[in-house]
Amino acid sequence: MITDLGHTAFRVYDLNRSLAFYEHLGLHEAFRLHREDGSLMLVYLHIGGDRFLELFPGGPAPGSVQHPGSFMHICLLTDDLHALVESLSQADVTIDHPPKRGLDQNWQAWIHDPDGNPIELMQLDPESPQRRMATTGAAH
Repeated sequence: MITDLGHTAFRVYDLNRSLAFYEHLGLHEAFRLHREDGSLMLVYLHIGGDRFLELFPGGPAPGSVQHPGSFMHICLLTDDLHALVESLSQADVTIDHPPKRGLDQNWQAWIHDPDGNPIELMQLDPESPQRRMATTGAAH
């Protein structure tokens, strides 16, 4: 049985630039894993609880032709979307889509990381199906 999101993994072109970007979101490096030869395999960023974001170095350059995949976006939750968007704007992070309410009544905004991966930032509404499911076990 699936109980939670464990991690999402991205291949990144410039690891240091990506680490700095995710620092603006409050995601800090938790640990690194190295191959037997000592080379860096990946960096784990802590989201909360036992949830992580994995960054693998050696990704394609942003804007290059990439192998098409099924990845669409990662969604990161926040308790104050408007304050987060303001903070990101002050840090010169491009806000692709400013805060608005979605069909599920949650506030959402969109940004992208240095490799162009789309990131949905979401503040759950107390009456949203996600929050109801999390608190009562029923979305309706």
